[in-house]
Amino acid sequence: MRKLQQRAADTLEAILDGGAALHQVLPTQLDALATQGERGALQDIVYGSLRHFGRLNVWLEALLQRPLTDSQLGYLLRVALYQLAYTRAPAHAIVHNAVTAAGQGWRRGLANAVLRNFQRRRAELEKIADATPEGRWSHPGWWIEKLQAEYPAQWQSILQAGLEHPPFTVRVNRRHGDVAGYLRRLADTGITARQAGPAAVTLDKAVAVHVLPGFAEGHVSVQDAGAQWAAVLLDVRPGQRVLDACAAPGGKTGHILELADVDLTALDVDATRLARVQDNLDRLGVKARLIQGDAAKPETWWDGRPFDRILADVPCSASGVVRRNPDIKWLRRPNDIAGFARQQATMLDALWQCLAPGGKLLYATCSVFNQENDLQVQTFVARQRASGLGNVERGPLAEALENNRILPDADHDGFFYALLHKT
Repeated sequence: MRKLQQRAADTLEAILDGGAALHQVLPTQLDALATQGERGALQDIVYGSLRHFGRLNVWLEALLQRPLTDSQLGYLLRVALYQLAYTRAPAHAIVHNAVTAAGQGWRRGLANAVLRNFQRRRAELEKIADATPEGRWSHPGWWIEKLQAEYPAQWQSILQAGLEHPPFTVRVNRRHGDVAGYLRRLADTGITARQAGPAAVTLDKAVAVHVLPGFAEGHVSVQDAGAQWAAVLLDVRPGQRVLDACAAPGGKTGHILELADVDLTALDVDATRLARVQDNLDRLGVKARLIQGDAAKPETWWDGRPFDRILADVPCSASGVVRRNPDIKWLRRPNDIAGFARQQATMLDALWQCLAPGGKLLYATCSVFNQENDLQVQTFVARQRASGLGNVERGPLAEALENNRILPDADHDGFFYALLHKT
């Protein structure tokens, strides 16, 4: 356990002090471990510590008599506090290993005092954390205030969802069956699950993908139930020319091809991530034209032939998926949202040129912030009309998507969709 605690602390330091992304740092740490059990434990510690980092900060500050200047020790203590509060590991083992990992002298004594006092003062410390917004919700203060302003009735449920483990949901490939049939296949293997959308099945407990019946054969894919709406709302028809802009890692690309035989181009700026799209398509047994290019610069990749449908799943703050990417809420800064909004506006203007008259563009984000969502679409429509073209109308979406959005909850991550018609 001592080795896991130190690796977790090193990972947190690289992210929160070094600015590295979780997906860049954690794989290296996982690869260094010998067993699947160790890798699973380390992943749980790192993800959990990041989800509850605000609360861990409040606890540690309350347990220290003066600010701690040794950042490495601070991260080790936060990891141990997470384990004591949120895992089933034996408390004596957590404390012993953290104290040993702290080293000698004052570091060892401080670690022992902090962790022993946490055990004795647990009830008091819970109240102290609950009294502060960042301690209660484990999100940055600016993030909490922004949600309070934009979602006066739902901000607490959105924040609470960000603290939970995400659901493990798969998409049933309708070319190989339906939800009812796949639920029976799962039941036959002893896996309990329920329907969570038109093609979505959520398992009661996450499993390795190789355990899923038919996964290797492309019968199902892992995809959040909220993300599965994208291909459905795009309203593709056989024979149409379709562009999936910003396609990686290919979940939505594959879903589009499951729904209809279309001439699909998958675009992404990152060649490495584009390779993942190909891997997904190969497993599903479907084909698309893969192009490396920037969606904001069609002149570098587009052949001039208009598309009947465009999925613009644009880069965003990812504020709707923080429980899957808990580093995001600590790495984002308030002015980042405006930066994403500018990038999104540029992409919308560029991709609109590639859409055929009578075609549809589905604008999508995994953000809950209005500046990237409804405000972005309203501004785009106004910009088009001010240009004198007036060739855009906003179409209706499925009734299940109130206000064009899905807020994070037990069944879905957070998403926003807007369907734009080129008249």
